[in-house]
Order: sequence, then structure tokens, then C-alpha cells
Amino acid sequence: MTARHLLVHGVVQGVGFRWSLAAEAERRGVHGWVRNREDGTVEAQLEGAIDAVQAVADWARTGPRHARVSHVEITAVGDQGAASFEIEP
Repeated sequence: MTARHLLVHGVVQGVGFRWSLAAEAERRGVHGWVRNREDGTVEAQLEGAIDAVQAVADWARTGPRHARVSHVEITAVGDQGAASFEIEP
């Protein structure tokens, strides 16, 4: 098990990024959360199997069809024990 914090930069709000990331995480059995930040970025916490978390982080580098991701900051963090994946406001 591993946990990663993501900060996604670019045109990532208003394009379904949070919902798409949540669907990708749930499809791969990854728990955690995703939310929009006031600065225009999308922030996420991913927890789960190393390969699954890496796959979701890799997906975030492109995102959904209308997103334009410029870069993703990925940081190893402690597991918060999430039991599901949540979309936060």
C-alpha cells in the first residue's frame, strides 16, 4: 500500500477533472479524495496498491478530454486510511 498527494496544474477546473479522476480511482480500487482549489489547481490524495496509485497518477498527467494539464506535482505522503474515494467541494 502507498499514498500520494497530487497537485494538478493547467486548465483542470470546469472540464470534469474531479469526476473523471474519481471514476479512474474507483475503477482501480484506489481510495482517497479530490477537490478544486481556489488557485485553479486540482488537488487529490490517492491511497492503495502501488501499481493502482501509479496508474491514477499517470492518468492525471493527461486527465479528461477537455483538460489541458501543464504539470502534476506528486508527493509521497502518509496513508490517511480512506475507505472510499470522495469528491470534495
